[in-house]
Amino acid sequence: MKRLFIIITFILAFTHVSAQNPEFALPSIISDHAVMQRNSEVKLWGWCPSVWDLKIVCSWAPADTIHAKSDMHCSWEAYIRTPESAGPHSIRFYGWENKLEREVNDILMGETWLCSGQSNMEYIMSYPVQDAGDITKALENKQVRFFKVSKATSRYPVERIQGKWEICSPETYKDFSAVAFFFGQHLNEALGVPVGLIGSYWGGTAVEPWIDEFTFNHEKELYVLSQKQQVAGWSPTANSSIYNAMIHPIKNYTIAGVIWYQGEANNERAADYGPLFDGMIRGWRNEFHRFLPFYFVQIAPWNGYAGRNAAYLREQQADVAATLHNTGMVVVGDLVNDIADIHPSLKKQVGVRLANMALRKTYHKEEIQPYSPMLKSVRTEGRKMIVTTTALGKLTCKNKTIRNFEMVDQAGEVYPADAKLLKNGEISVSSAKVRVPVAVRYCFTNDAVPDLFDSNGLPLAPFRTDRKK
Repeated sequence: MKRLFIIITFILAFTHVSAQNPEFALPSIISDHAVMQRNSEVKLWGWCPSVWDLKIVCSWAPADTIHAKSDMHCSWEAYIRTPESAGPHSIRFYGWENKLEREVNDILMGETWLCSGQSNMEYIMSYPVQDAGDITKALENKQVRFFKVSKATSRYPVERIQGKWEICSPETYKDFSAVAFFFGQHLNEALGVPVGLIGSYWGGTAVEPWIDEFTFNHEKELYVLSQKQQVAGWSPTANSSIYNAMIHPIKNYTIAGVIWYQGEANNERAADYGPLFDGMIRGWRNEFHRFLPFYFVQIAPWNGYAGRNAAYLREQQADVAATLHNTGMVVVGDLVNDIADIHPSLKKQVGVRLANMALRKTYHKEEIQPYSPMLKSVRTEGRKMIVTTTALGKLTCKNKTIRNFEMVDQAGEVYPADAKLLKNGEISVSSAKVRVPVAVRYCFTNDAVPDLFDSNGLPLAPFRTDRKK
């Protein structure tokens, strides 16, 4: 009897495997429960024998059969026009002699975003998220879906990845990025459409492994900068190694944009981060063949960095946001409950701020103001320096006294400074130790937490005025 049971089990397993023709394959990201970009020209791709006349039939346009032929590598691609309606929809693939090879079901049309970076993006929902609030309703929201790319590294670009689409539920949400989760929930609530989140992240990674090889080959100055990084590490350090295995396989998938949280691992080479990060963004846009919106997080305060490394790296991030079109940076210096923890547990508002950036810049919701106030100008009045900012309304201080201002004297020495808000919204800064001030700084250390906020509730971004050009 036991032997008969084993034989039957083997036959059933074999039947299940045989039901899917091994000659036909789709990338794992084109699978049940996927979210595809709505109202767009979307690429489909896969593998089948080159003698096939592959036919593709979409449920929203059943009369329009799309034909595809594979090349000598058995690789094919085709383009479809997705509808505006959310669905659910399905796509059928017919192979040799019109045999149904695969049917992909429960596809939603909406907004799909790639969520990438290192450990603060990888920080999952099962970890403490102290500002999460009540997420009971969010966990039942089947319009938000996740695709988590399995960690992998490769010397060369690969075509396939491991992963599957998951519908948001009390069972599935725990293993996904907290920042991405709240980003997606906020977008879904604001837009009223399904949101797909592709999570491709790896804690402890520097930016170099995320840069594609083409960019390194054609921008030699970036390659030279990349050779300064350490060879040994807890995560891959080789140029392009993570891009090859975790980004390249999904570059054909049409997305709305990218959110990014990374930089901590580059703090010891902060001066090089701006060019490398800029190159990475441009490289991804080139590989995806789209001028992708790219919104990122300025790294949070932490007291474990050496010197002022984090301050210099934040400055580099701000440079990219200011000079590279279709990017945006959110400031999160206030979203820290322990400066001794490099992984702040206040993750909801990070995701919300990224979502607000996308809502304003990508979805043109003009009523949303996602920009933190920045330095606008500075002038000297005797022993004082007067700072003006881009604040919405007048700045307010959340402490009894304003902290984290510094002044620089003629000798280049930096001293703590006192600051007060003027009636016209400007900031007056002075220091008893500086008779002739030449520059002013704000939150320009590794772990300074901002205490000045505009009427929109966003913190004044860190700055210095003594930067050498």
